[in-house]
Amino acid sequence: MIWWLWVLLGFALLGCELLTPGGFFFMFFGLGAITVGALVRFDAAGPAWVQWFLFSLISLVFLIPLRGRLVRWVGAGEGAAAAAVDALVGQVAVLLDDLPPGQVGKAELRGTAWNARNADQQALRRGQRGKVTRVDGLTLWLQAE
Repeated sequence: MIWWLWVLLGFALLGCELLTPGGFFFMFFGLGAITVGALVRFDAAGPAWVQWFLFSLISLVFLIPLRGRLVRWVGAGEGAAAAAVDALVGQVAVLLDDLPPGQVGKAELRGTAWNARNADQQALRRGQRGKVTRVDGLTLWLQAE
């Protein structure tokens, strides 16, 4: 094959990677195609069947050691956000509304107003302190302190 066709295929595969959500597969095959294109350009790839073999081999050489690291690196931010929300359990919030059992109102925690649900069997009064027992999205579940 002509070297620039390999490079074109490589960039097309890299473009496909931009359209897929976080799989990180096309990128390594794109890098393999670009590498084979460079080898063909310098007459180091041989006939077409060798080029296709090199494409497969080089793509796997990129894919196997790098994909797992890249997925972990990109996913690290998501785990940190979940850990920060989980750290709110056990904190103390001040109620901004009266809350009958099982009802939703507002509470202040760390200077921010949150939705709060009364998880206790008794009513919680405005200004009372409540302990966070659970975080469900943007809602704090509170019990009397």
